[in-house]
Amino acid sequence: MTDAAPRLRALAEQLLGVPLPIRIRAWDGSASGPPDAPTLVVRHRRALRRLLWKPGELGLARAWVAGEIDIEGDLYAALERIAGLLWENDGPTRRRLDLARDPKIRAAARELVRLAGPLPPPPPPAEEVGRRSGPLHTKIRDRQAISHHYDVGNDFYELVLGPSMVYSCAYWTEDGSLDDAQRDKLELICRKLDLKEGRRLLDVGCGWGSMAIHAAREHGVHVVGITLSREQAAYARKRIAEEGLTDRIEIRVQDYRDVKDGPYDAISSIGMAEHVGSGRYLEYARDLHALLRPGGRLLNHQIARRPEVDEGAYEIDEFIDAYVFPDGELAPVGRTVGLLEDAGFEVRDLESIREHYALTLRKWVANLEADWERAVRLSSPGRARVWRLYMAACALSFDRNRIGVNQVLAVKTPESGVSGLPLRSREWRT
Repeated sequence: MTDAAPRLRALAEQLLGVPLPIRIRAWDGSASGPPDAPTLVVRHRRALRRLLWKPGELGLARAWVAGEIDIEGDLYAALERIAGLLWENDGPTRRRLDLARDPKIRAAARELVRLAGPLPPPPPPAEEVGRRSGPLHTKIRDRQAISHHYDVGNDFYELVLGPSMVYSCAYWTEDGSLDDAQRDKLELICRKLDLKEGRRLLDVGCGWGSMAIHAAREHGVHVVGITLSREQAAYARKRIAEEGLTDRIEIRVQDYRDVKDGPYDAISSIGMAEHVGSGRYLEYARDLHALLRPGGRLLNHQIARRPEVDEGAYEIDEFIDAYVFPDGELAPVGRTVGLLEDAGFEVRDLESIREHYALTLRKWVANLEADWERAVRLSSPGRARVWRLYMAACALSFDRNRIGVNQVLAVKTPESGVSGLPLRSREWRT
């Protein structure tokens, strides 16, 4: 058989109802589609069995992680060409295909079965999160989710993130490097929090210690950093010792719900609140509010999704949930601001830096691709493929305004009403 690609192309167009904007090359050597387009390579018919047993995004993700499908050519260009099929609200993949009533769809499904072969469903790749049970966002389940994502290996993260070891959106100028942009982001946060000598900072979700080190070294504050990742904590403590800052920084493996040693003058939460969950967010905001002194500031740096017309219909991304951030949830920024206010905060400033994250992700993808063989050795072929796809797809999501990222500055304003912010609050930009 040397006609698998034309048959696959015809099936895809029949199921989607639109022309397929990429080329296909199949396991039998056949190809179909525009010769100058990015190419979807279907290396093994096992990929079709994954789609039969798990139609949609998760089936495709499993085939990608297993190396059964691939992209030849520019990955971003390929994702751009299929973005309308996957993402637009009125895109064909949003339609519910009624297999019982549509004879054309039933015929296409039978043809797909013939192409896939009559074998049982392949097991999911090892990198997929196992079956989860019990309530979302308990302390145990959150610790397991964080371990899945962050305990991949510090050497792997060094390769992707570069020397800054900052795993959140950088703050770019026209000609700066990734390290410059991450330093500028940390400095911007310090200025927004008005960090000064002798003040006390809680860094929630401290990662590998970059914010704690910058705040202590450049602004003279005392920092408590908390993380649920033991690998991150060990790495951060080593860096802090090398910087000679052990008298100013304490790193704990601790849940934010267990921090009881307030008050703090300031709290930074950078890329952590996405793990809290919508059902726990008000509790999270109240806990941080209680840990601040009157007049203390919170800087909440958080990814946001666009609001849905029907919020009850919002579904968590299957690929991200299974392979990247188990139990992670994104909320519209308006809901986040509302919950911070419900917890007692006065929200004083919101800065969207959406385009900055698209640039950051592209730099991380470039780092990964530039040292691909080492990335595979440090993790696994599947894990490296997960990261390449997720970061590239996220870069396009930020580009297309499907998701954004915001820095929300909030104050625990005392009863006197004196917030402590300057009249021109954005003086931190100078």
